Amino acid sequence: MEKLKKIKEELATLLSKERYIHSLGVMEMAEQLAKIYGIDTDIAALVGITHDIAKEMPNEEKLKYIKENNIEIDEIEKHSIGLLHAKIGADIVKKKYDFTQNMQNAIKYHTTAYPDMDLLAKIVFASDKIEKNRKYDEVEKFRELAKQDIDTCMLEMLNYVIKRNIDKGVLIHPDSIYARNKLLLKI
Repeated sequence: MEKLKKIKEELATLLSKERYIHSLGVMEMAEQLAKIYGIDTDIAALVGITHDIAKEMPNEEKLKYIKENNIEIDEIEKHSIGLLHAKIGADIVKKKYDFTQNMQNAIKYHTTAYPDMDLLAKIVFASDKIEKNRKYDEVEKFRELAKQDIDTCMLEMLNYVIKRNIDKGVLIHPDSIYARNKLLLKI
């Protein structure tokens, strides 16, 4: 796919080597999961490779971008500037690559999750946490779960991330709590 090739070339120069390798890993995992769950693998690849397009933007630049592009942020995001890369990334891919709304949403919520995630968004959220370069205690369990039941995987990953953030003493975005609760009611 020509669009994917062009984006990969751009990101190879825009992102650090480590971030680019991670993005390639997310792209590959998103493609694998898209095959399993029967959604368009090309779309999953495009979203996977671009999900962190704004991750390495300096904080001052993130705040400037938010203001100049009228992107609404909440109180948690004002205090956790690192979260802004997701909303900024969604805006960039809309303007630069003409991504659809569901592709933008998958990028917008790949860090926090949100209650009404579609399958693409769930796949990107999971892929970001389980791509082949990730190394943490629970990763193998999550990789297996992702291939079997994406909703159970999402719930387990949100539990893990929320507990980890509590242990770190950092803010937890309400979208993560709402997404977890919706999954609990569903499963």
